[in-house]
Amino acid sequence: MAKDNFTSGMMDTAANGLKKHKMSVFTVVFMVFALVAAGCYGIEDMIPEAGPGLTLIMLIALPFVWGLPFGLVASELGSVRPQEGGYYKWVQEALGEFWGFQAGWWRTISIYIDNTLYVVLAGGYLFGMMGLDQEEHPVLAYAFKAVMILIFMGINIRGVKDVGIVTNALSIFVIAAFAMVAIIGFANWGGNPFEPLTAAPIEAPSDWIFYIGAGISIGMWMYSGYESMSTIAGELEDPQVIPKATLITVPLIMATYILPTMAGISAFKTEGADFGFENWGSDAGMVGYASVAEHFVGPAFGIFFGIVAVVAQCSIFNTYIASGSRGFFALAEDNLAPKFMVKVDKKHGVPYIAVISVAVVNLILCQFAFSTLVVVDVFLLVSSYILVYISAIILRRRIPKSEYKFRIPGGMGFLKLICIVPICIAVISFLINGSDYFIGGMLGIISGPILYFIWKRYFGGLAKKDPEGNPVNKKTGLALGDMKRLAILFGALAAVGVLGCLFLPWYEADWSYPDDYDMTLFATQNALFAGIRIVTIACVCLTAIFGFLGRAVEPRKAK
Repeated sequence: MAKDNFTSGMMDTAANGLKKHKMSVFTVVFMVFALVAAGCYGIEDMIPEAGPGLTLIMLIALPFVWGLPFGLVASELGSVRPQEGGYYKWVQEALGEFWGFQAGWWRTISIYIDNTLYVVLAGGYLFGMMGLDQEEHPVLAYAFKAVMILIFMGINIRGVKDVGIVTNALSIFVIAAFAMVAIIGFANWGGNPFEPLTAAPIEAPSDWIFYIGAGISIGMWMYSGYESMSTIAGELEDPQVIPKATLITVPLIMATYILPTMAGISAFKTEGADFGFENWGSDAGMVGYASVAEHFVGPAFGIFFGIVAVVAQCSIFNTYIASGSRGFFALAEDNLAPKFMVKVDKKHGVPYIAVISVAVVNLILCQFAFSTLVVVDVFLLVSSYILVYISAIILRRRIPKSEYKFRIPGGMGFLKLICIVPICIAVISFLINGSDYFIGGMLGIISGPILYFIWKRYFGGLAKKDPEGNPVNKKTGLALGDMKRLAILFGALAAVGVLGCLFLPWYEADWSYPDDYDMTLFATQNALFAGIRIVTIACVCLTAIFGFLGRAVEPRKAK
């Protein structure tokens, strides 16, 4: 199979030193599958929180209002601008250097942080399968995580071709395993999987917001990542395989999520309370996809699915090292990040320093509780998506139709529709993930303009490559118009913050006053609300400051 998918002949080398590889559409399908899904892990936690029926409805609906629109947009932009850096370059071309940096920084940092989660999960699944407690064996647990990180760092340093080969094998294994779960579940059909619709009876219209909010963030996360392959487009001989593979992957991922979940819920409806939807979850001892095979076929399949779980996390981790490292490479190449990130290994044509940086961050973060870091993830990812949707509309107007290898059918009106609907869903998701996600996300977003302000002044940005095309304001050291852009960004954050201040106390009222009146929870909730108010006020002040400076130091006709 490897011979068919990869050509071992001469590989072109781009001007930046990156080697180009010939990869088949189906190899890229498996890579996109790994970046977006690599199995259903995570959906188990949606079922008891939102309810089995609502979980299935969201898994069916979200592809059409969230996953498929971004898959189509990524395919369209990837067909007309197949370059290293992907979504970062799309936003840069449409909205300029400032907004391009924000999109590149937010998404890259979210990958660096989130990639650690896959290492932690792999360790958890492995130790659970062996019946060991990681807290009782910390050295052994860390040794496994470190070995996993170093192995896949080594694979990534060898190049995209080797990443694809490994992902090929891992993805086929994972798809086959979940197909088996679906077959076993449907063979033991026990009733309507959409009942009950929600985790508890609906007593008031506001309950719908609570149950949708309990599951939608996981659902959005499960259908995100279609743009990640675009960051390595510059390393493919034919980058047009990426949009082709993306369109194939969308229905494949839908089937991988929906069919095993529907079959598993139904199969357990007649198997007693221990297998009820309330007991589904991703923690050890909870009901999950492995339970379907283990219960109906035999205990040996529990071990098999423990292996599948570890393999799935390895598959995601392996592919995201490639995607995340190229984000910093593209920023550094544009003089918007430390220059050592552009160093390329001459033998393999890989930005090895950027790859190593991912591994170093993962080695550090996998030692600590991940809950304090993961809160910023969805906020950062979704914010970068909003900029990509806006860029797709702008570039459709700018780029001649003849340059597109693939265009979303339906004209400009349909493109706007499939961009505006996900943007609205993204804004709603900011509010219904909880106050801890909200404030963590806002702080994560603020890191973007802060780093841009520092790195643009220190490294020079695009002005260093093309001074005439990217003029600098000598009074600020930033690009012309950046003060106004900073005001717009902080103004948008202030508006979102005001919405959070008004909505979150009402939304989390029941969480703030539990039946046993937990004073610790009460104090934590009040501290989070106070933090949101402080960050919002700070954003309002920064909006005013940068707005005033924009009028004072920016030329009136700044581009």
